[in-house]
Amino acid sequence: MSEQTQEQTRERGADAERRVVVVGAGMAGVQTAVALREQGFTGTVTLIGAEPHQPYDRPPLSKAILLGTAEGSAFDVDFEALGITLRLGCEALGVRPDAHVLDTSAGPVPYDVLVLATGAEPIRLPGTEGVPGVHLLRTLDDAERLRPVLARQHDIVVVGAGWIGAEFATAAREAGCAVTVVEAADRPLAGALPAEVAAPMTDWYADSGAVLRTHARVERVERGGSGAPGHVVVLDDGSRLPAGAVVVGIGARPATTWLAGSGIDLGAHGDVLADDRLRTSVPDVYAVGDCASFPSGRYGERLLVHHWDNALQGPRTVAANIIGAAVGENPVAYDPVPYFWSEQFGRFVQYAGHHTATDTTLWRGDASGPAWTVCWLREDRLVALLAVGRPRDLAQGKRLIQAGTTMDPRLLADPARPLKAATA
Repeated sequence: MSEQTQEQTRERGADAERRVVVVGAGMAGVQTAVALREQGFTGTVTLIGAEPHQPYDRPPLSKAILLGTAEGSAFDVDFEALGITLRLGCEALGVRPDAHVLDTSAGPVPYDVLVLATGAEPIRLPGTEGVPGVHLLRTLDDAERLRPVLARQHDIVVVGAGWIGAEFATAAREAGCAVTVVEAADRPLAGALPAEVAAPMTDWYADSGAVLRTHARVERVERGGSGAPGHVVVLDDGSRLPAGAVVVGIGARPATTWLAGSGIDLGAHGDVLADDRLRTSVPDVYAVGDCASFPSGRYGERLLVHHWDNALQGPRTVAANIIGAAVGENPVAYDPVPYFWSEQFGRFVQYAGHHTATDTTLWRGDASGPAWTVCWLREDRLVALLAVGRPRDLAQGKRLIQAGTTMDPRLLADPARPLKAATA
């Protein structure tokens, strides 16, 4: 028997009796289960999801499903063929790490390795929980409830001008609804982008026929009286905005409240504090996707990334480390270049990397035009970029960030020059 065959036999033996339980049936959870099988894990894999639906992808919820151009977004995964057990409509209630037991609404589930992939949950507007006609957009059921609202072309008030608010406003305008977006900050995307970068995006709302009101904080939402269907959104300046429906998109937080008392360390935002191998503070428990933060060697700080690509990439590291731990292999570090994209008001917006307020900002192109890019430099190295209608900039820029390449700012500022030709 060759040395390679002996090694493979040893790995299969180490895995065969191990039980991996993955909590969360979104992108991160599904990809973790699939990656385990793709990388040769032979033990049992159980995927637990709180929703009753077949596991599905979320990005189409604010686009095709909302507009009725697609009926669903279930993952194209044959779970049975992969030997992955699905337990749907099963809510995680707690973890007992010492006993290696996950407590669920369907009873206790023992594990040898547990993966936390419960994602994030939307922040609710205070005082509106359970109020009919006030909507969130996070789940398939949310999208199904909102689809007829758009079809009836209601007047809609969107609370929050972040990524999800802009995407919903875009879909609502495409459906023919009158849309008013109210934002407490002084600009769209205030939590993600500096003022000078967000400024040109303000005009996108008016160009699409949507009304954007900044410095506008919602005080309360009133139900319409007899003869006045719908709601009235009351702002802190006394303004009253009639609305057939209200959609709240004011952010999300890690879905981790159920971990209270487990001994698993959480951060200030409720994020599971994973290490650079995506291991939690207790043995045999990993965390991946929107619910977890991780230390980035590239950026020198802990990152909490609520985007699809992180939920796609992280599971490969988790799977490799679960398999490697059984045979004593050195764990694999996770240090990606974060990436996300958004379609809003007829524009394709992409972002890669991570920037801070102290990084140097450099523009490529005219922000009043249809295509432009903003780059962030740290010691002349590209650390992040935002590309609007310039996918080639994004693709090249992501590779340059990954490589830590030194750039020539003068060449970089020329939008006619490829990014890869702007190196020092």
